[in-house]
Amino acid sequence: MVIQLTSFDADARPSGDFMAAVVGRSEGSSVPRSADVARLAGVSRKTVSRVLNNEPYVSEEARTKVLAAAEELGYRLNQAARTLASGRTGSIGVVALGTAGYGTASLLVHIERAVRDAGYALRVVNTPDGDPTGIAGAVESLLEQGVDGVIVSEPIVEGDVSVRVDVPVLFLGAPPAFTATRTVTMGVGAHELARAATEHLLDLGHATVHHLAGPRRWYATKDRIEGWRAALAARGAHEPPLLNGDWSAASGYAAGRELASDSSVTAVFAAGDEMAIGLIHALREAGRRVPEEISVVGFDGNPVFAYVSPPLTTVRQPFDAAARQGVGLLVHAIEKPDMELPPAGDPPVELVVRGSTAPPPAHKGQSRLHTT
Repeated sequence: MVIQLTSFDADARPSGDFMAAVVGRSEGSSVPRSADVARLAGVSRKTVSRVLNNEPYVSEEARTKVLAAAEELGYRLNQAARTLASGRTGSIGVVALGTAGYGTASLLVHIERAVRDAGYALRVVNTPDGDPTGIAGAVESLLEQGVDGVIVSEPIVEGDVSVRVDVPVLFLGAPPAFTATRTVTMGVGAHELARAATEHLLDLGHATVHHLAGPRRWYATKDRIEGWRAALAARGAHEPPLLNGDWSAASGYAAGRELASDSSVTAVFAAGDEMAIGLIHALREAGRRVPEEISVVGFDGNPVFAYVSPPLTTVRQPFDAAARQGVGLLVHAIEKPDMELPPAGDPPVELVVRGSTAPPPAHKGQSRLHTT
């Protein structure tokens, strides 16, 4: 597990000068309060409260004045800036992809347990795949709720994310371009797991391993491709062309139909369990026996696929370990901002060997997918 800490603020704890910069006040002035917003907007404090809490019975003119004054003063909705100045709220926010996929959903479940066990409340904001403002908008929404820290388990590459975060941030995966008081970056071991899956097939005697990758915009896809390539390179094995999927069983089925006609293909590592199941279905439909002719390994460790035929060999992601270690580091950064982070061990690499893998058949032809 790779853990990287970067301190953007020398003291880690938001100082008076730092808070002044965050809320847009001049040096030496106090953190803006609702009374400041009311004074600048020329309305009552009750009107400010109604506007910021999105209550009815407020004229559009008053609403516009209040929001403009709040923006000018740097006053966050729900008074998160004032909370940062006075103390913690006991809540942690999570930015997660809005998907029901096994891996993403499982990680979120374990994050929730770890946050709860640490004595914090959890606030979740989902970002729909394909929304270009997803991460920045989700983080801003959490900051407006006054969270003490943010976890970004967003797996999609969105390019530059222009947002300043004035609380510690934990990135589970590759981080976008954030500016924060303190950041912790943790990988969940995808590179090592992908390498282990590929090595398992090579250890069985397969000359090479084909790879069915996930969507290219996902950080996880890149990590798994690199792990697969590293294993092949270490053994001096030929690297076949990549096959592209989208995590779905349907994309695995399409890849299986493509590979079924090549009698020299003996091993496939799929970047997701569902793709592996679709691939096996297509291979068997085309008359290719699994694992007698072609071995298949999945990724994630979905327990359901222990009960398919053949039971799927897979690498199990350490969602529990990653969530607990990551949340522990984030809580440490929140509660002890002046102290160095404690060391964290690497997550376990767990290969679950079942019935979808076996040694290759005795005779193999030359792969038609080979390129020079």
